[in-house]
Amino acid sequence: MAGEFALEIVTPDKKFFEGTAEMVVVRTTEGDVGILKNHASYVAPLDVGVLKIKKEGVFKEAAIAGGFIQVDKEKTTILTETAEWSHEIDLQRAQRAKERAKSKLKTTNEKDLRLVEFKLKKALNRIKVAQKKD
Repeated sequence: MAGEFALEIVTPDKKFFEGTAEMVVVRTTEGDVGILKNHASYVAPLDVGVLKIKKEGVFKEAAIAGGFIQVDKEKTTILTETAEWSHEIDLQRAQRAKERAKSKLKTTNEKDLRLVEFKLKKALNRIKVAQKKD
């Protein structure tokens, strides 16, 4: 059995997860990263993506919207703007957000383009995670 490490995931609104994990996988701005017990100290910005937490041999997934990961000897901390377990995501709401963002892409100015692209990416990620519900 793999060793466990302390993991804390925090959003501006709440402590999303606090406990132990065998592994956590996140998407950084440079690509996916897997963290195991005794990982070297590490800090990286996160991209919109799927957060995977392995506990008791099973992965549980959540949608996250960017942030940072910090790994140190004592624990791994993830700070993210939003985090939702797959069963918490309202698929219809996420699909409506996707359609709104796609529509805005056609009419947005250069100044607002990044924000609209971010909203679309976030909606697509939420849909992806929601469709993997148990």
